[in-house]
Amino acid sequence: MARAHGDSTRSVKAVGTEPIPGSPIGPVPTSAAAYHLSRDEDAGVDTYGRASNPSWRHLESALAQLEGAAAAVTFGSGMAALSAVLRILAEPGRTVVVPADGYYQVRAYAEEFLAARGAKVVQASCAEMCDAAVGADVVLAETPSNPGLDVVDLHRLALTCRSQGTVLVVDNTTATPLGQQPLSLGADLVVGSATKALSGHHDVLAGYVAGSHPDLIERVLRERLLAGSILGAFEAWLVLRSLGSAGLRLERQCHNAAAVALMLSAHPSVRSVRYPGLPDDPSHAVAAAQMRRFGGLVSVELADAEAVHALVERSQLLVAATSFGGIHSSVDRRARWGDPVSAGFARISLGIEDTDDLLSDLDEALSAL
Repeated sequence: MARAHGDSTRSVKAVGTEPIPGSPIGPVPTSAAAYHLSRDEDAGVDTYGRASNPSWRHLESALAQLEGAAAAVTFGSGMAALSAVLRILAEPGRTVVVPADGYYQVRAYAEEFLAARGAKVVQASCAEMCDAAVGADVVLAETPSNPGLDVVDLHRLALTCRSQGTVLVVDNTTATPLGQQPLSLGADLVVGSATKALSGHHDVLAGYVAGSHPDLIERVLRERLLAGSILGAFEAWLVLRSLGSAGLRLERQCHNAAAVALMLSAHPSVRSVRYPGLPDDPSHAVAAAQMRRFGGLVSVELADAEAVHALVERSQLLVAATSFGGIHSSVDRRARWGDPVSAGFARISLGIEDTDDLLSDLDEALSAL
């Protein structure tokens, strides 16, 4: 039996090309411009870039491999991917459960669009998700949650959903497919923002949907075609270029997050720390059972908003930014976006800097608070 490949090997192989002499060994920019039409008007070839193009296909093949899916569909952003799935599933009269403690824009979309057109929207926290799923038609779970880093028991949730025919969608952005495989735990579809750790260079917006149910994937493809929420060909190449190093980057980010979380949990200037990898974290037991890695995000609570701003200003390595998953470590004070957290709550996204440098920098910046 062949030995299973590690994540860095899987990442490199996912973006590789067929070894034809004279061809490049890695992804190269391809276009979605006009195509020559065939005399056979029914030929299944590329005709228009919004419908299909080779840039997408290469990236979608790689994403499907990493998620353990039969197929993937790319979008112009993670929110475009997620809203497309909700539009086709959360029809008027259906009950849809969305995270109450996850990405704030999902709640806004659910209330302003889904509820307005007749869907019944139920908001549930990670702890409430399994109970809230009873009787629902569609469940969207985000785990670990952003920004609180609580974890949903996906195996338990999937059993509930499957027993009653509920479609389970999991936002895998925070964990990434190299840290968690929701489809193997019973999810019907996975959505993700490739803007974050998968592309990892703060230079592209992208999203995707992955799954193994042909009917659901066909509906997602049709929605993308009609709505036009597509990913640009060059942006697709940028993500594909980055996927080859995703395993290496995520390994360092997770290592840094674990070290930083441990240091912060013992620091007198820190009121509380959340990281699923800490043995005493409330989510650790569930996370350890379903995650291969605990991710590159750490949530921390300082005294107030000024303390968060002072941390960034006194640090030589941390930058203030609201995205996450890139090579640079960053901090985001989440109350500024309306999240139901304290004024001093911050989400730290760990980059790929040397661990000792990060620990020293953080300790020095915090000691001055």
